[in-house]
Amino acid sequence: MNQHIAHISLLVADYDEAIKFYTQKLNFSLIEDTPISEDKRWVLVAPPGSRECCLLLAKASSDEQKKYIGNQTGGRVFLFLYTDNFERDYQNLIQENIRIVREPKQESYGTVAVFADLYGNLWDLIEPKKS
Repeated sequence: MNQHIAHISLLVADYDEAIKFYTQKLNFSLIEDTPISEDKRWVLVAPPGSRECCLLLAKASSDEQKKYIGNQTGGRVFLFLYTDNFERDYQNLIQENIRIVREPKQESYGTVAVFADLYGNLWDLIEPKKS
């Protein structure tokens, strides 16, 4: 059996502002931006060097969905961004004025900091400990 998670849906308020944040501030690649209907698009972004699992930016289309923008996991860390160079990527967060929720910390598994995306979803930035 061969399975993998292809996409993770992330509720956004606006496609273009989300694309701008992920591509210009986090340096993600825009993989696809295909119109589906007048107000729905298929938008995929991924970190540099990653293609197997992408974020599907999904514009909230109802009041019920809009309630969950920025809080899809009840305030817990939602996404985990692994890096090969923590200092480079952490400094990028600082330079781009991205809100740091928890300062860098050495853990048994590596170096980690928590940041919030443009809607408030929490992310771990992690450089795994070298074995």
